[in-house]
Amino acid sequence: MMDLTKTIIHDDWQEVLAPVFASPTYAQLHAFLRSEYGSQTVYPDMYHIFQAFEWTPFSATRVVILGQDPYHEEHQAVGASFAVSPGVQIPPSLVNIYQELQSDLGIAPVHHGYLKSWAEQGVLLLNAVLTVRAHQANSHRGKGWEDLTDAAIKALSARGGVVFILWGRSAQNKRPFIDEGKNVVIASAHPSPLSAYRGFFGSKPFSRTNAALVQMGEQPINWQLPKHVERAD
Repeated sequence: MMDLTKTIIHDDWQEVLAPVFASPTYAQLHAFLRSEYGSQTVYPDMYHIFQAFEWTPFSATRVVILGQDPYHEEHQAVGASFAVSPGVQIPPSLVNIYQELQSDLGIAPVHHGYLKSWAEQGVLLLNAVLTVRAHQANSHRGKGWEDLTDAAIKALSARGGVVFILWGRSAQNKRPFIDEGKNVVIASAHPSPLSAYRGFFGSKPFSRTNAALVQMGEQPINWQLPKHVERAD
């Protein structure tokens, strides 16, 4: 198995998260992951655990879409919240995200779930926990990932000028780490079928995000995904 204690993020996130990587908590997490990947089926594959940070450097991050943990079925998780690889059936949560996007901005859903074009515009697609055991949602909660994602949120908050989209309880648990005098928070229920009708639908996160970015002097996000994509990570 690859050594997760070595440099594995190839942009400015590595410096931001270096204290976490050097911590005893991360050493324990690393040992846990070595065991899990060696004995269980775990998603995403080990080489894409930090994909969200690779797609969206710290200095380029303008928006954070924060979810709970990766998809836990085969071929789904790509290391970026809510995204799946081209050719993979769109999961129900993302179907609901596309439905809200159409209601909010009139953007018709595409037939894939590869969200890299959002990430390339500065949308960090982050989960509170970055790995999961197959078929067991939230199975890696409390193993140490929270320290790393807390540190990422705190660093972005301190820098300021970020729109944080918090979907669901796990994401909203990080709200205390966000300085809302320097950043904007848009919070709602999770887009999963279990909770989307309890406040996600109608929350207009995409137009509200763009309005906040414009207010901060930033360019809005083009939420229209390309119709055809090929994965090339």
